[in-house]
Amino acid sequence: MTALPALADLADEYEFLESEDRYRLLIDLGRKLEPMPDELKTDATKVRGCSSSTWVYPTRLDDGRLHFLADSNAAITKGVVALILAAVQDRQAAEVAAMDVTAMLEPFNLTRELSSNRTQGVPNMIALVRDTAARLASA
Repeated sequence: MTALPALADLADEYEFLESEDRYRLLIDLGRKLEPMPDELKTDATKVRGCSSSTWVYPTRLDDGRLHFLADSNAAITKGVVALILAAVQDRQAAEVAAMDVTAMLEPFNLTRELSSNRTQGVPNMIALVRDTAARLASA
């Protein structure tokens, strides 16, 4: 599966796009997520507060970096979770726990571009990723 592009590269591209093309960029980004096995789509991995069904599952690589699997039943939401993962994927748990992912996503102005239904789960996605990283960093 193709690795997610760097968040800075996505922000550069996103800045010059019109709204419809921004939607396409998010949908295409969601398609770049690794497939998440259905058996990992459980109540424990489900993101609360999303209008669509969205799951995030953390794994730890041999060198201690975190690698997340994610999926959603809505293409735009899947793109948004991929955007979040582009910021944190394959980094050390302590680094992810300390990141201000919300600030990193500000250039995308998701609340202006997407409906409130599409963005209501974003803080919960970020919290799930950061809380998981904090828990694993202290283990």
